[in-house]
Amino acid sequence: MSAGVFLLWLVSIPLLIQAARQPRDYLISCGATTEIKEGALTYIPDNDFISSGNTTTIQRTDIFPRLQTLRFFPNAHATKHCYSFPVIRGSRYLIKTVYFYGGFDGGSAPPVFDQIIDGTKWSTVNTTEDFASGGSSFYEAVVAAQNKILSVCLARNQHTPAGSSPFISSLEVHYLESSVYNSTNFDKAMLMTVARSRFGSHDDAIISYPDDIFNRFWEPYKDESPFVTSNSNVTTTLFWNIPPQKAFASALTTSRGKTLTLNWPAFPLTSGLYYIALYFQDSRSPSPYSWRVFDVQINGHFFFQQMNVTETGQGVVGTNWPLSGKVVITLSPSPSAPVGPLINAAEILQLLPYGNKTLTRDAAAMEELRKELVNPPEDWAADPCMPVGHSWGGVHCTSTEPFRVVSLNLTGYGLSGKLSPSISRLTAIRHIWLGDNKFHGVIPDMSPLKALETLHLENNQFEGPVPPSLGQLPNLHEVFLQHNKLNSSVPEPLTKRDGLSVRLA
Repeated sequence: MSAGVFLLWLVSIPLLIQAARQPRDYLISCGATTEIKEGALTYIPDNDFISSGNTTTIQRTDIFPRLQTLRFFPNAHATKHCYSFPVIRGSRYLIKTVYFYGGFDGGSAPPVFDQIIDGTKWSTVNTTEDFASGGSSFYEAVVAAQNKILSVCLARNQHTPAGSSPFISSLEVHYLESSVYNSTNFDKAMLMTVARSRFGSHDDAIISYPDDIFNRFWEPYKDESPFVTSNSNVTTTLFWNIPPQKAFASALTTSRGKTLTLNWPAFPLTSGLYYIALYFQDSRSPSPYSWRVFDVQINGHFFFQQMNVTETGQGVVGTNWPLSGKVVITLSPSPSAPVGPLINAAEILQLLPYGNKTLTRDAAAMEELRKELVNPPEDWAADPCMPVGHSWGGVHCTSTEPFRVVSLNLTGYGLSGKLSPSISRLTAIRHIWLGDNKFHGVIPDMSPLKALETLHLENNQFEGPVPPSLGQLPNLHEVFLQHNKLNSSVPEPLTKRDGLSVRLA
């Protein structure tokens, strides 16, 4: 999505209202070192939400301050780079990512890369067109928090040029009221914003915060149809999605007896299921001669019949609508209606089914393992196995459900810390290779790991006894424990097993 609103000369509208309420939750200026004020909004630095990447400054004064810094991720060996936000499990959040390339790396074109929410690939970030026109790009999704931590990640893909780095300028996470987009089954899918428009406006300004309390962007849209303005006040809190009142200030319309046809959005859609919300409000004062009744169709299928629009406004929502390519919205008036149909605003969001997840028990065990490390790998965040191709560094998982951790190969990663006892809960694991690091403390009990075949803990600083439980593992055939500070011999059952390779000294 293009977001020309971020150019400095368009900042006048939000600057008019300084005392408005700050939206809840997180407004992040990536790479910043201090808080940044933009009108009524305050953006904070991102240091508390991510531990990887580098920061830089774009030397321009004609863009918003929060676009003058960014965070980029040059480590090509890391599978993903994640922001993590404490959230309320089960609650709904709107996530907005903003990108302004600005040639920060000396290149002539921005890199292409993926966005991931928790374990689900959200979208591909391609800001090439917006950068060429001097603008920034934004992406937006609505999700229900699956856990107490919500992760937003960037990851390289096959289109990311060698030597280039994924980057991000700004990130917002807004808590949504329970009514917003509530007809969506968020247990199974998230929503990706495709278009959100107000129709028939005199100007090209984008409506956002404080008019929209969630800082959603309502972009202007006009075609050849006549448009009207309205001075009526709409109580938008009565609408499920709480649209801004200014979205009802104008409308596309046509004369009595005529059909209003709207080709919106202005671009073709990819094949999929969509959430559609349409907003209407009669621009005339109530009278026996001003009522508006019409049918609403989308691509020839009835969306709503006998819509009776009043001055208080109406909103109509459709979920799971199959769409592909061009979208045509048709408003056909009732034969007896004294005035023509109209439409004020609309939203369309695509349903994206959640991707697969690591088995909860394995995910929890890996998280505890991570917490015991002083310097965990920088891509150890969000889901350990998902999405496919973006598992944690050194972590290998099954390729079919249930998705479980089957091997750890962190040899020579330079890790330090203790080996968490939670490793014993990875009961599908076959190989543990942690050699050539700086682990210390005791080797935990591993008796539940019946599938374990090889254990490499050599060249660390482990101390204490060799766990007797190693002798109870039926498939274990290779144990390397040399060059540690262990004070006992190999358990007797291991010394008597044929075909077993053990190194302790």
